[in-house]
Amino acid sequence: MGPREVLNKLKWGGANTLQSVKVTILHRGAPNDRRVIEGTKIIELGSGFMHVVAPEGEVEIPYHRILQIEVRGETLWRKTSIK
Repeated sequence: MGPREVLNKLKWGGANTLQSVKVTILHRGAPNDRRVIEGTKIIELGSGFMHVVAPEGEVEIPYHRILQIEVRGETLWRKTSIK
């Protein structure tokens, strides 16, 4: 199961779990090349990208940039090969 499937499961699983998610992405130039996106900032889960509200406006984050997905401190998915 990839990151898109995990996020969709959280979105449609009830209890508004997507709102509690923290998604760590690869973001060149950020400290440690990492950025955490709160679930409340996710607008839409597209086929190749998730659309989020960021300080620079609405942006598309490709799923291949997702490094980790957590809910309430529990890691649900982690990329096995981080370059």
